Amino acid sequence: MLFNYTSVDDKAQPKTGSIDAVNVDVAISSLQRRGLVITSIHEAEGKKGFLNLNISIFERVSNKDVVILSRQLATLFQAQVSALRIFRLLGSEADNRILGAKLGIIADDLQAGSSISVALSKHPKIFSDFYVNMIKAGEESGKLDETFGYLADYLDRTYALISKAKGALIYPSFVVLTFFTVMILMFTMVIPKISGILTESGQEVPVYTRVVLGLSDFFVAYGFILLAVIIVAGFFILRYIKTPSGKMAFDKLKLSIPFVSNLFRKLYLARLADNMNTMLLSGIPMIRALELTSSVINNQVYQVILADAVEGVKAGKAISEAISNNDEIPGIMVQMMKVGEETGELGNILKTISRFYAREVETAVDALVDLIEPLMIVSLGAGVAILLASVLVPIYNIASAN
Repeated sequence: MLFNYTSVDDKAQPKTGSIDAVNVDVAISSLQRRGLVITSIHEAEGKKGFLNLNISIFERVSNKDVVILSRQLATLFQAQVSALRIFRLLGSEADNRILGAKLGIIADDLQAGSSISVALSKHPKIFSDFYVNMIKAGEESGKLDETFGYLADYLDRTYALISKAKGALIYPSFVVLTFFTVMILMFTMVIPKISGILTESGQEVPVYTRVVLGLSDFFVAYGFILLAVIIVAGFFILRYIKTPSGKMAFDKLKLSIPFVSNLFRKLYLARLADNMNTMLLSGIPMIRALELTSSVINNQVYQVILADAVEGVKAGKAISEAISNNDEIPGIMVQMMKVGEETGELGNILKTISRFYAREVETAVDALVDLIEPLMIVSLGAGVAILLASVLVPIYNIASAN
């Protein structure tokens, strides 16, 4: 909840502002820890948008916000600025209102004696377990500035990789959506008018024209029912995907779809190696690094593989041996990790693997786009040609007969 307040500071100067807290008592407590005397406080009204609706529920802290924040934290910690001053400064200057409020609460916790990792852990929707444990390791090793640097670099790489994969699919998705929209409008608005002319002429029409006219009649008569069925089916599919069994089925599907599966597999392998490398550099033990990587890799298939690897390492196996009997882990990756374990250079080997698969993801994205574009052009051209031929040929025949 967001609360607006007016207060007086220790120099008797009036101050106004807002604070994000679970309830009003927590808000007052946080403000008092800042040395403020509260004169009034009340819950803020959400922003009003179209039709006077409250749109504050749509505000969130994006991955991009966390990437920028991490880079700022790394820079300020390397400049030897105190943690409390850093979070106060970034909280007051944050463009994202929610992130600014959360950073203010973190600063209050630090002022009250909390460690940075504990203060961050109270905001799991912004700072993941991976993020918090990285900071905790940095606090324990006394290398917090280096840890924030590792985190910033890691989040930069991850954000760039995912953004490239998503961005490459925006253009094909837009073209396909436009095509289907135009086709639906043709079937429901244009062809029904032409079908009347063809029917009144009494002439025999080609088979493909009858098919097109039949589809047009179907969309006109049952289009809303079909739309309702699609919406309901989509709703239940989304609900199913959110269940453990549904997520596992969906994650397996992503790794089995032709062409796309190769992209997803390389993306997860790059993420796995990069996570492990970053955490080992920060001094996090192997078992904990595997557990955290399992929680952030965002694929149930690889989560099961890493969970089994954790049990194998606990039983005394090397990490390369623990993951070796899985089809989703390439043999070359297992062999490289084995060499890294034998030479004591596992961190550097994982870094090399991560860079290799990151480049492979970029190559796979480019190849997928190069494949999709000609397929779309051919498919769209064929669809438009069939539609025009089914309409124009009968009309030409009618005109010729007259």
